[in-house]
Amino acid sequence: MVMKMNYEFDNNIPIYIQLVERLKIDIISGKLKPGDRLPSVRDYALSLKVNPNTMQKALAELEEIKLIFTERTNGKYVTSDQKLIDKFREKYANELSNKYFLSMQSIGFNKIETINYLKEIGGKK
Repeated sequence: MVMKMNYEFDNNIPIYIQLVERLKIDIISGKLKPGDRLPSVRDYALSLKVNPNTMQKALAELEEIKLIFTERTNGKYVTSDQKLIDKFREKYANELSNKYFLSMQSIGFNKIETINYLKEIGGKK
């Protein structure tokens, strides 16, 4: 089962770290659903055009933080622990928000102005 995936890699960051982050996002966004079976390491590596060892390293890291698990002989699966997924989602949202507020602060917006700006543009189509 070879899937088509379009991940673009940054040459300044190790590929396995980028894979971990991308797969984390796929899980917390719901693109990969709780309990979904993941493709084999080989199929993932082929679809992403990465070395299987790199793919295995990324999956091992996701397994270490419990976002995926291995069923002996059946493959790897996304955790069914929705609370854990929500915890990672909240953490990621916090990181993105903090980066955004810092970026806005760098151009002269305080937090209240930034929130008001978001409200203003959020209502536009």
